Amino acid sequence: MRIIAGEWRGRPLRAPRGEITRPTADRTRETLFSMLASRLGSFEGLTVADLFAGSGALGLEALSRGAEKAIFVEQDPAAIRALRENIAGLRAQPQCDVRAMSVLSLGVAKQPVDLLLLDPPYDTGAGAVALDKLRRLGWIAPGAWISVETSRREVLDLKGFELDATRDCGKARLHLLRLTEG
Repeated sequence: MRIIAGEWRGRPLRAPRGEITRPTADRTRETLFSMLASRLGSFEGLTVADLFAGSGALGLEALSRGAEKAIFVEQDPAAIRALRENIAGLRAQPQCDVRAMSVLSLGVAKQPVDLLLLDPPYDTGAGAVALDKLRRLGWIAPGAWISVETSRREVLDLKGFELDATRDCGKARLHLLRLTEG
């Protein structure tokens, strides 16, 4: 696993041991960031939330491409160790806020984020539950982009969000969403 583009392009990332986390493959991450870049134009100055973060590959990729700050939320101890090692290896500590907790335990946002990257456990419905809660707690800025990775067979049924695009990558399906107006 490696950073695909930007300041840290080619730098390796450590994945946590064991079967608890399922790191997003480089090819899937490349597809996701291509989809996002065509919509955002630039990642410069964005605040990003990498939720169900695992190794932090998604949030670190956004930082490498110019995002200003990333909030990482992960509850698995092995994944948190790998995440902290990856942040330290890139010397990215000043830009990173690691929260060792469940995404569903987050409270009211101090400030909404511009880009939310969710990679919840497949076939659990956790992504939809998390997004509903994050919307109610003010985590999603007006005009924010949201990415949710699911298995290809999982249906993402969300109220209050509009689906902009989906893309299948191997066993994964990427969904790009926005809040609906009103």
